[in-house]
Amino acid sequence: MMIIPAIDLKEGKCVRLLQGDPGQKTVYSEDPVQMARHWEGKGAEFLHVVDLDGAFSGFPVHLDLIEKITQTVQIPIQVGGGMRSLETIGAVLERGAQKVILGTKAVVSPDFLEEACRRFERRILLGIDARGGYVSVEGWIKSTSLRAIEFARQVSHCPLGGIIYTDISRDGMLEGPNLLALGEMTEATSLPLIASGGISSLEDVRAIMALEGKGVMAMIIGKALYSGRIDLSGAIALTRVGEPDAR
Repeated sequence: MMIIPAIDLKEGKCVRLLQGDPGQKTVYSEDPVQMARHWEGKGAEFLHVVDLDGAFSGFPVHLDLIEKITQTVQIPIQVGGGMRSLETIGAVLERGAQKVILGTKAVVSPDFLEEACRRFERRILLGIDARGGYVSVEGWIKSTSLRAIEFARQVSHCPLGGIIYTDISRDGMLEGPNLLALGEMTEATSLPLIASGGISSLEDVRAIMALEGKGVMAMIIGKALYSGRIDLSGAIALTRVGEPDAR
């Protein structure tokens, strides 16, 4: 089970939003590149980078900053936020990202999602962001009538690298993940799942780990790492207990 630190970019800084609300922003670092280096030094094997300005505007704003991160760290990164054209996806991959996350565009244009998966096979992650069980888009601002579980079923045939499932109501709240909804997602699709939203303690980490056999391959942690509620090195060590090379 992999633990992936989140680095959210807004106005060139590393921030966290409360339930995706840009009006409830906490700045954790003026230097996102240094933050990426910090998480790598703590043992991270992958980074989750989101261009929040891009998510709200509909096109990436921080391409140069993303490229600096990929050039600085040795570990791979996945990038989301404003990825709404094939050209944009290609540009982000060319700048060093290993995977690109699609959200809004995949919801409004299933044909686009299929074409992106065909052109960039297994390098596309689908971000399913849900509030009350329904998919939200455009930086979590707008809700849809599409149920998250049904959407997961609809895309199960696509050659995706996986699905990132985020419960918006839990994101940044430090109240624990929505395990019931996550369990339902494991039943809706055979695609690899990445859990996100609300993970705030080692007990939460253990709870997500219990779903590994059902297809949850990783978890994204944000605020709990920045606030010190979870120590990344300790959490990684927890996931490795029982592995042959565990220390």
